[in-house]
Amino acid sequence: MPDFSKGTILYVEDNPDNRNLIRRVLNAEGYVVVEASHADQAIHKLEKETIDLILMDINMPGMDGYTLTAKIREMEKYSNIPIVAVTANVMRGDREKSLEAGCDGYIQKPIDIDTLAQQIERFITRRTNV
Repeated sequence: MPDFSKGTILYVEDNPDNRNLIRRVLNAEGYVVVEASHADQAIHKLEKETIDLILMDINMPGMDGYTLTAKIREMEKYSNIPIVAVTANVMRGDREKSLEAGCDGYIQKPIDIDTLAQQIERFITRRTNV
């Protein structure tokens, strides 16, 4: 059983299959994964949990990931939490749009589960070394 000492990740994703896969992969690597299926739930989880990193799906019903990211960035209490866009949007300009909304990085779907933990670790390490 992993010791869950690497950090807590909020994964905002409307697709339950994607949430299940990412939770299993990251739990096996020692991360705690807190899940939210929509924007309001994500804000609630931020208020209740100590979050080290947010994985943000961009294409969600209701408030999309760009808007939710911008909203979180406006909240001073959470403004230093790294937010990484997780999206199938891979057209020219999509990465830049994620960064402009306030994301610190971009992970393309389908997610490469063999490299996900290393990508996450880089963002969390970068945060703690600032």
